[in-house]
Amino acid sequence: MANPQQLSINCIRILSAEAIEKAKSGHPGITMGAAPMAFELWSKKMKHSPKNPDWFNRDRFVLSAGHGSMLLYSLLHLFGYGVTIEDIKSFRQLGSITPGHPEAGHTPGVDASTGPLGQGFANAVGMAIAEKHLASKFNKEGFNIIDHYSFALCGDGCIMEGISYEAASLAGSLGLGKVIVLYDSNNITIEGDTNLAFTEDVKARFQAMGWQTLYVEDGNDLEAIGRAIDEAKAEINKPSLIEIKTVIGYGSPNKAGSNASHGAPLGEEEVAATKKNLGWNYEESFFVPDEVKAEMSKITTDLEAEKAQWDKLYADYKKAYPDLAAELESWIKDDFALALADDDSFWNNDEECATRDSSSKILNKAAEIMPNLFGGSADLAPSNKSIMEGRDYFTKENPTGSNIHFGIRELAMTAIGNGMLLHGGIRPYIATFFVFSDYVKPALRVSAISNLPLINIFTHDSIGVGEDGPTHQPVEQLASFRSTPNCLVFRPCDTNETAAAWYTALTRKDMPTLMAYTRQKTKNLHIDGRQALKGGYIVRDSEKVDVIIIATGSEIGIAYDAYDLLKAKGIGARIVSMPCVELFEEQTAEYKESVLPASVTKRIAVEASSDQSWYRYVGIEGKIIGMTEFGKSAPYAKLFDYYGFTAENVAKTAEEILSK
Repeated sequence: MANPQQLSINCIRILSAEAIEKAKSGHPGITMGAAPMAFELWSKKMKHSPKNPDWFNRDRFVLSAGHGSMLLYSLLHLFGYGVTIEDIKSFRQLGSITPGHPEAGHTPGVDASTGPLGQGFANAVGMAIAEKHLASKFNKEGFNIIDHYSFALCGDGCIMEGISYEAASLAGSLGLGKVIVLYDSNNITIEGDTNLAFTEDVKARFQAMGWQTLYVEDGNDLEAIGRAIDEAKAEINKPSLIEIKTVIGYGSPNKAGSNASHGAPLGEEEVAATKKNLGWNYEESFFVPDEVKAEMSKITTDLEAEKAQWDKLYADYKKAYPDLAAELESWIKDDFALALADDDSFWNNDEECATRDSSSKILNKAAEIMPNLFGGSADLAPSNKSIMEGRDYFTKENPTGSNIHFGIRELAMTAIGNGMLLHGGIRPYIATFFVFSDYVKPALRVSAISNLPLINIFTHDSIGVGEDGPTHQPVEQLASFRSTPNCLVFRPCDTNETAAAWYTALTRKDMPTLMAYTRQKTKNLHIDGRQALKGGYIVRDSEKVDVIIIATGSEIGIAYDAYDLLKAKGIGARIVSMPCVELFEEQTAEYKESVLPASVTKRIAVEASSDQSWYRYVGIEGKIIGMTEFGKSAPYAKLFDYYGFTAENVAKTAEEILSK
């Protein structure tokens, strides 16, 4: 009789190969080579509950090498997560729960959306930060209710990507002992052998970053893999990398060990040859033998027993520490910010200041009522005003802190923030200069795909940066993020609109929010910030509207003053502030018509940024005062004058379009 564990591993390999063959696309190589390490982890070393995929104290598993998704789907099927054989057969098909790369929230049991290599590595680091912070706050002697690991399965490609280096460096500095990376080291990429471009000593690199490194010579040796995972778990002061040597496409007699098995189906003949080579003597396709079902039943029974033990522990915890238990549940629910809705002091602020200072004020107001708020900057906190006053920093020695130094690691910072959100229990924000959002973008795109409400503070938002010049003056970034689906982009003009930006960011649970803030002082409109919750609204109006002027951020002050210049000439202007295009587009047709009536076709948009966002609002009779080139190095006031961001130029432009 076949060894049930080995039969289960081969079942994973065959299901994966068959699904990829049926779809006529996919990546069989990693699914076949990494099947033993994944099965050993899931069956013996990982704490999880197929009946309760969202169990809060489960170990997290991130398939950073997301192209190996069929490995994950096969595991989810065998372990009873609700992924059926029909779902396996529908791999990569429209409407299936088995898409080409894993998607969190789409498939039960998937802890992170992965595919862009290395991001999953950083997600696992973020999960471990969340676990460590929550454990330090809520665990009591005899009640380790928050006590789990964050596992990532990575390939050579993940390790090559710079984001993994950024995240690993921070994880080592923070001593995140509950991050364990299983490195599927098969020496093959799409282009061929890794020796073509990747000859470094990976273990030495990770050791230099403060990681424990372990090595398993044979990726089919379950006992050796299990011992390595145990050793990794035992090291509580360092994250662990386990390099496991595997053969890509293991079992395929003609394509194993070759890049031919990496990113294309094996082919029907090769699938048949693989079955024969692995001793898979079942004629039916997509078949799970009874022996495998029996083995999985035993394993899942044990897993659910472990979950039941925790349930009892948590029930006792609630009796012993009812206030803490209630607080933990409120952290997880994360509805603190709703209390700000009726707080007039939050929405009405009188100071005139740079909106980065406005953000600092509103952030700290929110922090007063949100104990689960957690965040920091990529080394720019003093400049982008992203520090929560009166709170400690999260460090290796002090995990209770909720400010964090991310270091100069924008991309990893964002993916780590995603990992914190995927973990749950804390509400992260990140910060950097807006021009460096180009480093943020790849991971923020995954935030949007994953419906993760990551809060992004971007300061120094335009040519208003001034003397630092074009390399530091964001021009095209607003348009880029506005073109990103499922993403809210705020550019507030004052502290009250900043309150609307933060309130939206803290209460929306289905998408990321970006907030672009100025370095220079802006005009305060002295309008209740709740008006900005509709994304766009009328700031100044005329009895008869001849021209509509739409502006955002610091340019609202310019449009505001242009109103007076036009009024002196008998021209009626309507000034519309539109801090968030996406929110405005969510409003009813009636509301949008009330702000931007179709009958008024003479319109101007004013924004010290790319003009791409505004054509839909100004129409063919309108004009855009924006940036069509990179900026220059000069004091910001001179740059605004040079590029036409003045009340005089706005008024002149209005007269010109009205004269046609």
